Amino acid sequence: MSLKQKVTVSSISSSNWSIEQLPGLSQQQQAQLQNCGITTTAALIQQGKTPADKLVLANKLQIHLQYVKKWVALADLARIPSVGTQYCGLLLHAGIASVAHLAATPIHRLHQQLLRLVVATMQRRDLCPSIEQVQQWSQDAKRVLSAEC
Repeated sequence: MSLKQKVTVSSISSSNWSIEQLPGLSQQQQAQLQNCGITTTAALIQQGKTPADKLVLANKLQIHLQYVKKWVALADLARIPSVGTQYCGLLLHAGIASVAHLAATPIHRLHQQLLRLVVATMQRRDLCPSIEQVQQWSQDAKRVLSAEC
């Protein structure tokens, strides 16, 4: 590994996305979040840190708590640069609810979960992320977590 690769690998940081890029939010839901001052995934995570915070946000938005929990989980997973907003929904639907959960899940088990999900929903095995991609997600999740310590 070259020096440049080592620097890049060790200095990985969380990604922050515009709230519009988070999958599964309607325009109305995006507007509700923006009206509460939440314009990025980092802001959503910040305002939904604890269960009590999530409840306060759900009450402020006048929506069911489960929506807030889902959005915060998606935003948390999207922090991983190699996952981003492109794969955070897939991971959540496969049962991975946080960066810590992703980092702790064995790679082969996660890949099998993803494969079952993709085949069941899309009837296409070729659309499943590769084992190498899943391994990259896991490594990045561990780096993001270690950078927070």
